[in-house]
Amino acid sequence: MNKWFLLGSAILLEVVATLALRAMDGFSHPWWLIAVVAGYGGAFVLVAKVLAAGMPVGVAYGIWAASGVALTAVAGAAIFGDDLTWPITAGIALVIGGVLLVEIGSQRACRGRA
Repeated sequence: MNKWFLLGSAILLEVVATLALRAMDGFSHPWWLIAVVAGYGGAFVLVAKVLAAGMPVGVAYGIWAASGVALTAVAGAAIFGDDLTWPITAGIALVIGGVLLVEIGSQRACRGRA
């Protein structure tokens, strides 16, 4: 399976698990624990497959982390009414920019080894 598809799926599972943590509301709604465990477990399995497929760990983790932060913040605002202020938005943009730089640097390093 395509490593980018696997990474995207891992990101979505992690975001769902994180949102389910919020939905649990301190164990007031414990059935969300199923989504938490399944989401995080599935995400880690898929990331392991991505790394086994040869994606550099810095690139995979950077994209996973940045995408997770951005999607969780936006979804948290949409679903739970969390604040999405301009500093939060700027921070998300900086994280995404940093990950893009890591990806560009990784691509150049791979070309230099060929």
